[in-house]
Amino acid sequence: MTDQTPITTVLPARKDLNILFAHGAYDMKPIFDSADHGISTQQVSTYADLEKALPEADVLVVSGLWKNDLLKHATKLKYIQSVSSGTNQYDIEAFKDRGIRLASGQGVNKNAVSEHAIGLLLSMTRRLAFARDNQHATFWRTEQTDPMLREDELPGKTMVIVGTGGIGDRIAKLAKGFDMKVIGVRRDASKGKGAADEVHSFKDLKSVLPQADVLVLSCPLTDETRNIIDAEALSLLKDTALFINVARGACVDEEALIEVLKSEKIAGAGLDVTANEPLPADSPLWSLDNVVLTPHAAGETRRYELNVLNLLTQNLDRLWAGEAALVNQIV
Repeated sequence: MTDQTPITTVLPARKDLNILFAHGAYDMKPIFDSADHGISTQQVSTYADLEKALPEADVLVVSGLWKNDLLKHATKLKYIQSVSSGTNQYDIEAFKDRGIRLASGQGVNKNAVSEHAIGLLLSMTRRLAFARDNQHATFWRTEQTDPMLREDELPGKTMVIVGTGGIGDRIAKLAKGFDMKVIGVRRDASKGKGAADEVHSFKDLKSVLPQADVLVLSCPLTDETRNIIDAEALSLLKDTALFINVARGACVDEEALIEVLKSEKIAGAGLDVTANEPLPADSPLWSLDNVVLTPHAAGETRRYELNVLNLLTQNLDRLWAGEAALVNQIV
């Protein structure tokens, strides 16, 4: 089956439909049920329980608990709504062969991730993380004689954003609110610059990196973006540059990043993602003074479940109406 081959999906009627919610943290079933859809639902929070419940599910709402070995239990499954925007965990070709539709959660955390990226940036420029450390040490810092040890301002600085989809474009809008110049870098520059001042393709990335006061990664992880920020790219940055990653840890050569941070060849990094998660206890990133870490929390928001469920209900209505295209369709 090719990408151009339409998949005909016939869902059971509303009264006969079974939806399975599977997530280790998010409590989606009571929120969905409160809208009185008249649909049978079940919720699990472990892989073992997902494996047991899957044979009865027509629709599955899942992300991190999914393993492709589960396909042998998916005897009735017609549609998966991914809770996450990333879909690397799913065997797309197997889904096509089995006629299972898949939609991503792209956009559900656009506001959260973009605001988190700016939060990491402000944490470093306004030295908020270091102030918190001083608070815990009951240390009142005096005024700084060395200007490089003082808090900094954003107006007039240049931000380079790698990945200017929904999240990257909103980061650009927020950065423009701080009177920054924004250069967008995306796979296909012909799709437009959005809120950025200018846009370039991935092949031109290294030519714009020397302009960056702030480099932000907000791209999906693909073969093209894996290690897109490598040792050479890092060497092109100013020694005053800040690096923000709210994409995926594998988009950067982490060993090379650690080296430039240790040697202060860049000023600092705000990292929500790392190559291995949870971050191993022996990683140098824990102890580097010029690093601010958050535990892959950029996408977390109090509205997450509701945002996912809004996507789910839109796509259910499309499938019942016989429409071919889903919102955020992957398969």
